[in-house]
Amino acid sequence: MSESHSHNPLSHVVDHDTLEIPVVGTEVPLPRIGPVQITRFMVMELIAAVLMVAILVPLARRVAAQRVTKGRFWNMFEAILVFIRDGIARPTIDVDHDNHGHGHGEAAGGHHPPAEGHGSAAKPHGRLSDQFLPFLWTLFFFVLFCNLLGMIPGGAAATGSISVTATLALLTLVAVIVAGVRASGPLGFWVNLVPKMDVPGVLKPFLWGLMFVIEVAGLLIRHVVLSVRLFANMLAGHIVIAVILGFVAMAGGVFTYVVTPASVLGAVAISLLELFVAFLQAYIFTFLASLFIGSAAHPH
Repeated sequence: MSESHSHNPLSHVVDHDTLEIPVVGTEVPLPRIGPVQITRFMVMELIAAVLMVAILVPLARRVAAQRVTKGRFWNMFEAILVFIRDGIARPTIDVDHDNHGHGHGEAAGGHHPPAEGHGSAAKPHGRLSDQFLPFLWTLFFFVLFCNLLGMIPGGAAATGSISVTATLALLTLVAVIVAGVRASGPLGFWVNLVPKMDVPGVLKPFLWGLMFVIEVAGLLIRHVVLSVRLFANMLAGHIVIAVILGFVAMAGGVFTYVVTPASVLGAVAISLLELFVAFLQAYIFTFLASLFIGSAAHPH
């Protein structure tokens, strides 16, 4: 099994029960815990979670202590956290349809009071977005780290599995329902899914029931598409790289000297593009999750 995986160009996008060690050049079988077989995607998800704890917990302690963050490493992660707060969460969640003054300046120009400068990401100011920021921060970095781990030799992109992305989308759906229930109540959330209809009273019950079914289906479909989008984008990049590198094995004779440099350069170019896509897909997933939460919290 290990040899077949090592010679398979698509082995890094397929989940299996061995973990490849590039330095040693072999694959280590993963243990089974009761009826559960530990797979490579599980290991990558665990590594992503450990990285998040190792980076974000010390950063949170620095911010909570109101110390000026020093060093490019900590400044980079703090900038990402502030961007998610100011560029994603607040414009999409803190939208007050009854009072245009609340959150209007943030959504339009991104200007915030000076008192909310450095270190304010850990200090809630009563905004609705602050309640969902921990979820959005966790979502972004988990998706990002899983994407980046798939680019390491011997690693695997857990986000290239539909079961992983479906779980993330399901958690987002739960957050959306929680936001809607908090805003409108358990019954009001589902009632508000249907827009106001100016129709004759005889037709209204039938049309309302039909629209309710359509809106609930749309709510579920949005989150299904959310999971499929991330899964397809991450899987496609790995497949393209594998196919390009596969040309080297297919070439023979003198063609090898022509195909190999072109395939390597093509794989490097696609890898650089995939690095950009890793950040982009984490942003898109988090942005859409925040947008769905904001729509549920502010029904029309």
